[in-house]
Amino acid sequence: MTYTHTLADPRVRTALDRMFAHAEQDDAVAARVDAELPGGRGPLSPLEHADAAAEIYMPISAAAGGLLYNLVRAVRPTTIVEFGMSFGISTLYLAAAVRDNGTGRVVTTELSKDKIAAARRTFAETGLDDLITVLEGDARETLRDLDGPADFLLLDGWKDLCLPVLQLLEPRLRPGTLVVADDIVLSSLQPYLDYVRNPENGYHNVTFPVEDGLEISCRL
Repeated sequence: MTYTHTLADPRVRTALDRMFAHAEQDDAVAARVDAELPGGRGPLSPLEHADAAAEIYMPISAAAGGLLYNLVRAVRPTTIVEFGMSFGISTLYLAAAVRDNGTGRVVTTELSKDKIAAARRTFAETGLDDLITVLEGDARETLRDLDGPADFLLLDGWKDLCLPVLQLLEPRLRPGTLVVADDIVLSSLQPYLDYVRNPENGYHNVTFPVEDGLEISCRL
């Protein structure tokens, strides 16, 4: 069977359909997880937060995934960095574009061991695992030793960490690099938005109205 692009590969399409179907239960799963957390304690650490959300998909939308695919096809980045892999839905869109470009790689980050194990199985099933490197642990540590520049950056992890991750990688962002942040409606992303929308910090921004919103920033 032939297909015109990797997103049409039955293996990829089946994996995405399966994960989006599971993600429809996110609200119910999140409510159960919140009810099971012990009361009267302080804020969770990133690792505790990741462990608590190990069953929650928290995906980008299919429309946002399609936009990411098109952006990567157009920009043709050598190294894509993703903060917040979860179960790998957005990673598949990125890797599919890399496959169709015929060049590049995806370096993605995740704290949850369970999600990493599940995502690696999916990457192997779709035949895209050779394009994806998964860094396990806190992205503020694992990305410190990134070899070379980041040519495209997707920020979709914990929103309060998006700004620290961006600032960590800024020395590796060349002019013209695109930085995409998801879920701009969430208040916890506001410090990040304030930063990239301030012209003094060197970005030109476009807000894309899909689902909970994407902020697309070009490094000047």
